[in-house]
Amino acid sequence: MDAPTRLTDRKRQAILQAAAEQFRSHGFEATSVDKIAAAAGVSKRTVYNHFPSKDELFTETLVQLFQSGASALELPYRADRGLREQLTELLALKMRTLAERDFLDLARVAIAEAIHAPERARALFIRLGEREEGPTAWIRAAQADGRLKAGDPAFASTLLQGQIKTFAFWPQVTLGAAPLGLEEQERVIDASVTMFLSYFAIGQH
Repeated sequence: MDAPTRLTDRKRQAILQAAAEQFRSHGFEATSVDKIAAAAGVSKRTVYNHFPSKDELFTETLVQLFQSGASALELPYRADRGLREQLTELLALKMRTLAERDFLDLARVAIAEAIHAPERARALFIRLGEREEGPTAWIRAAQADGRLKAGDPAFASTLLQGQIKTFAFWPQVTLGAAPLGLEEQERVIDASVTMFLSYFAIGQH
């Protein structure tokens, strides 16, 4: 009984991997379900059995990618460690996620589609919003421990990550800038953590 389920899961994963490559290489409009099916080694009918439309397949492909990146940021808050040390580690993980080529390429496709088809982008962001990001959960825990100011943890997380994205995401996605070198990454992370703690931290960092 388990074998068909595993086969079904393998086919679904093959479809998602093929879709990610096709969307990344050719964009949304130029990618067809036929091409995805051929690249995945399955029939077109099998693709539609898993995903009712190309729109839904596109959304699921991006959700999987973003959630994969988010899972790397699930660094649990620890009361026995300094805030600066933990935040520095958290932002270093974020930097590595943002520097991945597949992530940047698909993010570029997603942004283009958000401009041309806002309704498609809304569906994507609703799906992404269903799962709280690791940095938000970390900030919520630090607030509960009395080490960060009370307030909306999602707001604080957006401010923190926005500083990183200004240097290590938006220039690369919109202008094709090169990824930051290690020294520049460390400089951006150090400044971001310092500014964040100067406003939100309570007592010792």
